[in-house]
Amino acid sequence: MTVYKQAADRVVVLDTETTGMPVTDGHRIIEIGCVEMVGRRLTGRHFHVYLQPDREIDEGAIAVHGITNEFLQDKPRFKDVAEEFFEFIKGAQLIIHNAAFDVGFINNEFALLGQQERADLTEHCSILDTLLMARERHPGQRNNLDALCKRYDVDNSGRDLHGALLDAEILADVYLAMTGGQTNLSLAGDGSEGDSSGRQQPTPIRRLPAERARTVVIRASEAELAEHAARMAVIEKSAGAPPLWVQLEQAPAEQ
Repeated sequence: MTVYKQAADRVVVLDTETTGMPVTDGHRIIEIGCVEMVGRRLTGRHFHVYLQPDREIDEGAIAVHGITNEFLQDKPRFKDVAEEFFEFIKGAQLIIHNAAFDVGFINNEFALLGQQERADLTEHCSILDTLLMARERHPGQRNNLDALCKRYDVDNSGRDLHGALLDAEILADVYLAMTGGQTNLSLAGDGSEGDSSGRQQPTPIRRLPAERARTVVIRASEAELAEHAARMAVIEKSAGAPPLWVQLEQAPAEQ
């Protein structure tokens, strides 16, 4: 999905909000926000819609975006806006932060409608993931949208909660700053240190002593594990990347 190409003539910056995650658990899109740019300038055209997902929203997701089940009761379903949405994004370069998340959900929505020809956005759009771009430029640092706003001096003062249209507008500013030749790449308070070249280095991990006393292990219950998984999903959506302990759990045994 990684796409590093020259900016297309027409660019659409896109974000979604969902009932939770992952998409494989039946979660659905509840908000889509897109803004259009041509020649690195916002055109004023946008696509924005709230959607009735026909399922409950996870409490953890509500804490992130503030969208409630009651608010969505009278909203259209994806099938009602699918054609208009597809026409808005078709042929554009999509700029998305953590593109795998949003693209996976969008592909799923088209698949649920039986529109298999549209269920792979890469067949109709090029995709640039600003999270992958940020990780390459700022290794060892936080690269969620709020961190990038701070790093590139982009105003996000109105972002108390996540919102697809607001986040798309903010991401458009971040993308323009990231690709506009800015050279100051440090972020104060990242918890990382710089070397003589100015690159930021991750803080060394402090290991526990091998001779420490053994501790009693109390296994979590199934309910506690489910609650923990839901919290990890909220953190991943907010941070734009899996939490460190999730990454460690998924790492090969030899690591």
